[in-house]
Amino acid sequence: MSDLKADLLVIGAGSGGLSVAAGAVQMGASVILLEGHKMGGDCLNYGCVPSKALIASGKAAYAQSHASPYGVADAKPKVDYAAAKDHVADVIATIEPHDSVERFEGLGVKVIEEFGEFISPTEVRAGDHTITARRIVIATGSSPLVPPIPGLDTVPYQTNETLFDLREQPKHLLIIGGGPIGMEMAQAHIRLGSKVTVIEGAKALGKDDPELAKIVLDQLTAEGVEIAENAMVSAVRGKAGAIEVEAEDGRVFKGSHLLLAVGRKANTDRLNLEAAGIETTRTGIKVDAALKTTNSKVYAIGDVAGGLQFTHVAGYHAGVIIRSALFGLPAKASHSHIPWATYTDPELAQVGLTEAQAKDAHGDALEVIRFPYSSNDRAIAERKTDGLIKLMIVKGRPVGASIVGAQAGELIGLWALALANKMKMKQIAAMVAPYPTLGEINKRAAGAYFSPRLFESPGVKRVVRFVQRWLP
Repeated sequence: MSDLKADLLVIGAGSGGLSVAAGAVQMGASVILLEGHKMGGDCLNYGCVPSKALIASGKAAYAQSHASPYGVADAKPKVDYAAAKDHVADVIATIEPHDSVERFEGLGVKVIEEFGEFISPTEVRAGDHTITARRIVIATGSSPLVPPIPGLDTVPYQTNETLFDLREQPKHLLIIGGGPIGMEMAQAHIRLGSKVTVIEGAKALGKDDPELAKIVLDQLTAEGVEIAENAMVSAVRGKAGAIEVEAEDGRVFKGSHLLLAVGRKANTDRLNLEAAGIETTRTGIKVDAALKTTNSKVYAIGDVAGGLQFTHVAGYHAGVIIRSALFGLPAKASHSHIPWATYTDPELAQVGLTEAQAKDAHGDALEVIRFPYSSNDRAIAERKTDGLIKLMIVKGRPVGASIVGAQAGELIGLWALALANKMKMKQIAAMVAPYPTLGEINKRAAGAYFSPRLFESPGVKRVVRFVQRWLP
């Protein structure tokens, strides 16, 4: 048993933990990083990276069979599901070195490939090491939630932690859960040639603007995905290749494979948090606005902190606590400017308040501006006209933006910038976007806010007529 000391101990080498470790060590702090499983965490190995790689395979197949609008003959794609998974593995392998033990040790981080467990409010045991640090960061992430469905323990099933290793193409994939993960994997698999049924206990994509979500769901339905809403699962039965999922209302769904996509749970079980005086909530570790736990020397960031479960949130949290833990500066996390995206085709993206939330918060002061993709020349040229942007504006400032359509995840970035910096609509309208780009949608939406003020205002017209009479 060895005793180690550091300025900063980071537990978990997912995106948040790696960002903290890299930033802190390069600023002169001594850093120890613990990871008992895979460097890069869920995002690299089981989440964002592999899912987007598989989505790309599905897009390639779909493009072959839907080329005729562009003057190219449609062709039935010859899908090799195992080869698509090779593509996924290659993408992970390409990114892996950036998150590797070797890279972080090269930066000066001491990496210990063990899980960490608190043995006191100031000490953590990892394998044969006892570690004491001035500050400790818990960045252990989350894992797929496996609900207590009767019969589930007798039936083979996939989660995002196993799906990307599956080499046999599902003949008919049943997906329990109609959130972003479920809908992304549904579209990827229908495009790769599987039958797909999504079973959702409430509303599919229920956390997003329902008007925009409907555009996505209509597209998935048109591609052949069966979406069963208000279907609370009551039982699962069967065997490999012949699985049945029964809903409380008696509906029965039959398929060959089962994927669980019903949410995630914070990874806290191994930490022995009680020994450190750290309290938890229903969703994760209890933290304050500065991301400090009930132990003032310990922070929690990312999924384990029980808030928004996105990789970019963990990275944002890393920046917040570096200011606090390294420089002793006051720093608080705000999530009002955090965007998210669902990478279906069309994509669905959100930042700030949805229309319903903005109405509740601001009432009659709210203005809602809409601009359709069908009025954008680039979208027309590429036949990507299904979509729209919706802006929620209060007293000249955007408080939320919802986008559905091609590259919505890219377009939402401008509105995330606007909300983070409390920008006004006039600053967005002053931007010049290259023509023709989808980015003009943001510019034109801002213009739609000012158009009635300029073109329908009697006062403006009176001023123009007056000026024109006196101009030489």
